[in-house]
Amino acid sequence: MTGPDVQRTVLPIPDARPRGTVHYDAKNPESSFAPIRPLRPPAGAPNVLVILLDDVGFGAASAFGGPCATPTAERLAADGLRYRRFHTTALCSPSRAALLTGRNHHSVGMGAVADLATSAPGYTSMRPNTAAPLAEILRLNGYSTAQFGKCHEVPTFESSPLGPFDRWPTGSGFEHFYGFLAGETHQYSPALYEDTVPIEPPPDPTYHLTEDLCDRAIAYVRQQKSLMPDKPFFVYLAPGATHAPHQVWPEWSDRYRGRFAQGWDVLREETLQRQRDLGVVPPDAELTARPDEIPAWEDMPEELRPVLEREMEVYAGFLEHVDHHVGRVVDAIENLGCLANTLIIYLVGDNGASAEGQVNGTVNELLTFNGMAALETPQFLADHIDELGGPNAYNHYAVGWAHAMDTPYQWTKQVASHWGGTRNGLIVHWPEGFAARGEVRDQFHHVIDIAPTVLEAAGLPEPGFVHGVMQDPIQGVSMIYSFDGPEAEDRRQTQYFEMMGNRGIYHRGWTACTKHRTPWLTGGMPPFDEDTWELYAPQDWTQAHDLAAEQPDRLRELQRLWLIEATRHQVLPMDDRSVERFVASLAGRPELITGRSQVIFKGMRRLSEGSVIDVKNRSHAVTAEVDLTDQPGSGVIVAQGGAFGGWSLYVLDGRPRYCHNLAGLRRFVVAGTEPIPAGLHQVRMEFTADGSSLGTGGTVGLFIDGRPAGTGRVDATVPMIFSGDETLDVGSDLGTPVSDDYGSVDNAFTGTVNWVQIDVDPQSADHLVDPARRLDVIMARQ
Repeated sequence: MTGPDVQRTVLPIPDARPRGTVHYDAKNPESSFAPIRPLRPPAGAPNVLVILLDDVGFGAASAFGGPCATPTAERLAADGLRYRRFHTTALCSPSRAALLTGRNHHSVGMGAVADLATSAPGYTSMRPNTAAPLAEILRLNGYSTAQFGKCHEVPTFESSPLGPFDRWPTGSGFEHFYGFLAGETHQYSPALYEDTVPIEPPPDPTYHLTEDLCDRAIAYVRQQKSLMPDKPFFVYLAPGATHAPHQVWPEWSDRYRGRFAQGWDVLREETLQRQRDLGVVPPDAELTARPDEIPAWEDMPEELRPVLEREMEVYAGFLEHVDHHVGRVVDAIENLGCLANTLIIYLVGDNGASAEGQVNGTVNELLTFNGMAALETPQFLADHIDELGGPNAYNHYAVGWAHAMDTPYQWTKQVASHWGGTRNGLIVHWPEGFAARGEVRDQFHHVIDIAPTVLEAAGLPEPGFVHGVMQDPIQGVSMIYSFDGPEAEDRRQTQYFEMMGNRGIYHRGWTACTKHRTPWLTGGMPPFDEDTWELYAPQDWTQAHDLAAEQPDRLRELQRLWLIEATRHQVLPMDDRSVERFVASLAGRPELITGRSQVIFKGMRRLSEGSVIDVKNRSHAVTAEVDLTDQPGSGVIVAQGGAFGGWSLYVLDGRPRYCHNLAGLRRFVVAGTEPIPAGLHQVRMEFTADGSSLGTGGTVGLFIDGRPAGTGRVDATVPMIFSGDETLDVGSDLGTPVSDDYGSVDNAFTGTVNWVQIDVDPQSADHLVDPARRLDVIMARQ
């Protein structure tokens, strides 16, 4: 089915019923039917490769004047187009939901992030069936579809290995998925899924996730063109780079040795000059002032500066590394002879650069997440400088670097009010699609404009019905008019922005905005009505001169327009609450695990932290039924978390052991005194908390069939989060190891673990967790 008579506004396309007389005998010359024709999009529809990098600010990549080499992006831009007024939502999950649906993030329920979902329509985290994703529209029109990398749009209560899978990639139009579901993952030991099944990366000391994802994407396009050369593909490549942890091999980060000794203030000036020379900002674009909340480079402690430099060197190497491997995918498409008719859309970031590394940066962001940032003194950081970027660090750079990576704009990721949070570089490459080469486009566009651009390029209409459901109109506008139209008038005249109360409105060049919350600062937030609004004129490219006091009438008009747009797109009610959004029953969302007891059976693994009953800050017990054929046994019975925080119940030299890993700082080990006999037995660990306090210490008792088998102390415990991506596993410890007593491979229990039961005391100190700190943890993992 490819002809112009195919009706594509109702999907799936209804099967055509044969017409005419049906004969008794197939040998009858008149007994014939039209041949079966496979579904294909309109003739000439291009292959589509959408690349989405993570946490890359406008001023990071060399393709947009930044200090980090991105030769692939430069190559595509030289033969294509750079867009210098392209925008995202200021946060990961919302930008991805908007990209994949062509609708504003609140309109598809992703007003913030899935962890903060409420029952309000704009914040459910549940994409409505009235907004079919781009991949599903393309699949139902005859495209091959695949996603590689990060998927962080699945509601938390649907993210267990049992789904439901309607909002997983394979339920969202992608025929194949290979990647991870969390907001971040360890680049050397990631938590991976293939389609809907958890899998493990190969035990290769040279493994890196970015390389793996690009290898998989290359294999996919080669296979697709080998088996279905007449069928176009839609590949969505979304590496975890450059989201924290910033992890890359030294051969990449060492290229930048000494390149950032001038500090972030001078780096911003250098970057702006390169941006002017490239034409990605106008010659008169001004460098915005550094906010008071961000310290000057000269104010940073002298002894800390080598660490700060190394943080940025690692980040730069990480960005160059991912761009290099994206280039391998582009090369593979070119080698197949398909590059000319492949529409490549390269989004250099899903939001501004991340300022979630705090003022000094961190060698292990889990320390920050657990309220232990004060432990990372300049001396502590200096002692761990050689670990930055490697598998034993979970590092993130300092706020000052994030601000520099958003040059020349104000603010960073999460701050949807200002361009530093929402303006990202965009490159479009399609040799057969337009004649322009190496040009810059000024038209104002937003991430919701990607989906309608792809549909128009493919010659496909926006469907009115998908799977029997009437569709909400796509809110984006196609960008194709601008491909060969450098002077074409903007077709996006208005765009609202909002993220956690940070909000703004663009209308015909003017912007009005107000910052409600600073990402790296905790504490109470003011009432929305007390926020101070700013006003910027069309010729003020960087939002450097606030005209609110001079033109109050215009400001009021734009504020009213923001309110109208917010009402249209389900932004209201705005929600900056903390406590209420963490309690599922108060927020109105389902809760995956309830009660005080959970039984986990043999073979269950890769259970996310949200899929397991919470043992933190309270007394609890872990009981396992094990069948040990031979004695002495060894290996992990059950473990949660990994090398940067967690706990493990395991067997060493035939005796039970318990390890509590305190955010990678210290490992408390309680060793059993009695061996586990051969046969069927119960092994139990009881943790008796010292009291109701965050990170409480306690006494650990080990038991075999109810008989004491060892006791010991744990002086302090992880209070808030074990890991951003590590999981609970029965019968082994997948990912990075909790304990130093075993490695990351060959740690499986030598017998059989039939089941594990976790019981928790109802008395918990969770209520003492600062809601603002918990909010920071959730936002930082996006």
